[in-house]
Amino acid sequence: MNKSNVEPITFSIRRLTTDDQSFLWEMLYQALYVPSGQPPFPREIVYQPEIAKYVLDWGKQDDIGFVVVDNSTTKTVGAVWIRLFSADNKGYGYVSDDIPELSIAILPDYRNQGIGTALLKHLIKDISTKYSGLSLSITSSNPAVRLYRRIGFVIFEENAASLTMIKQPLLF
Repeated sequence: MNKSNVEPITFSIRRLTTDDQSFLWEMLYQALYVPSGQPPFPREIVYQPEIAKYVLDWGKQDDIGFVVVDNSTTKTVGAVWIRLFSADNKGYGYVSDDIPELSIAILPDYRNQGIGTALLKHLIKDISTKYSGLSLSITSSNPAVRLYRRIGFVIFEENAASLTMIKQPLLF
């Protein structure tokens, strides 16, 4: 769908619900960065505890997220979500107990059309009065680093090939 001769899609954004649980597992898998030329991860990787905790039992009090729907097909094609972690149950991009971690993914055929940017901006606007910041973990070679920098994320910590990025305050 991201070929230059295809019209850009029109899409809508709606709140993520517990009914989206199976799609959220798919998005967790899609969020795992695989460098070009490398084989994809086995799908079962999302059930490893350190990865599964990003979506397991979705719908907790502080869980917030949105999905994007292709208006022409009504197909759900991407998601963005946040979850709070604690010092004794850290996520990969953990910064503090009161700064949620961001996860985002778009189905491959829908990437590079501005959907991720729109989804991310929508989430940030929604949570801007609730949280003082937002963090994430990303492989330093992932092209999405440019998106996060454009949105205002900065490097908080660098460890081998991984970056922890943070956006504070949640303004554009």
